Amino acid sequence: MPEIIKNTLYVMTPGSSLHLDHDAVRVFHPEGGAKRLPLIRIDHVVAFGGVSISDDFMHRCAADQRSVTWLSGNGRFRARVIGPQAGNPLLRVAQHDVLRDADRRLGVARAFVAGKLQNTRQILLRAAADAQGARQEKLRTTSSAIAADLTSVPAAENLNVLLGIEGQAAKRYVGAWRHLIVAHSQVPAPTHRVSRPPTDPVNAALSFGYGMLRVAVHGALEHVGLDPYIGYLHGIRPGKPALALDLMEEMRHLLVDRMVFSAFNRRQLTPQHFKQHPGGGCELTEDGRRAYLTLWSEARAREWSHRQLGRPLPAAVLPIIQARLLARHLRGDTARYSPWDPA
Repeated sequence: MPEIIKNTLYVMTPGSSLHLDHDAVRVFHPEGGAKRLPLIRIDHVVAFGGVSISDDFMHRCAADQRSVTWLSGNGRFRARVIGPQAGNPLLRVAQHDVLRDADRRLGVARAFVAGKLQNTRQILLRAAADAQGARQEKLRTTSSAIAADLTSVPAAENLNVLLGIEGQAAKRYVGAWRHLIVAHSQVPAPTHRVSRPPTDPVNAALSFGYGMLRVAVHGALEHVGLDPYIGYLHGIRPGKPALALDLMEEMRHLLVDRMVFSAFNRRQLTPQHFKQHPGGGCELTEDGRRAYLTLWSEARAREWSHRQLGRPLPAAVLPIIQARLLARHLRGDTARYSPWDPA
């Protein structure tokens, strides 16, 4: 049945349908009955595979500027609908101007990669603080290697070099997964990141979390008036929200990966929360998605320090804060974009 988390309505059960009921939404399932929820509590709707939405409810969401996002069972983005946008044409022009300026584009892309590498180190160092012996040494060694990669970012002379640095650091990080997932967890650490489709519980959980994060970042960019499809690190990719993918890079590891690894280590997620398909794909069960969304709600409420603002902030507001900081830089109000740094 439906769950509201931080003003977002998640509807997970296949066969459910959403209908407008005056100033409320009625969520109906043939076997589970109906539940009525006031629209004033809902800013976003996220529907998973097998969930239908009536025309009347869609029209009301569009009129209220309430976004509706469809995700697959493993959290992969399918579509997003929102009503007419007031827009910010001057900001959009500035966004395109930076894309056309090779030096400025490279500067923004460097910031995204620097934020990603710095926060990759954070997850490794935080895990090392609770580890002992060889496991602790391996985590610290990998963190040091990524620190060396980080020093190369400012000197990257073009996007290809920058992407090479990022790829090398990502390979080091994935190689350390076996040290981030402890022995008493009930799942083995995969040796590769696999997402199309994920083939094991860890990759499935990461993909699901990235889908949740993408919804939040995409909405934040639209909220401040930026075009989510005009990116700098990922460039322009038909059908891909490149800027949303860019901005996600600095948040993936601490907001999603850390939660996922902790959940497996604490056995809050177990193999019973996943189902394996005959073709090799793996995804969360309905009970698994419900358990995951509970963890996601707790993770979004957690406060993180923010070096640039000098105060702690809930994880739920980090996408909008970073989108605003990016918009300020693109307009020329700040000399550079500063990625989120909780250190």
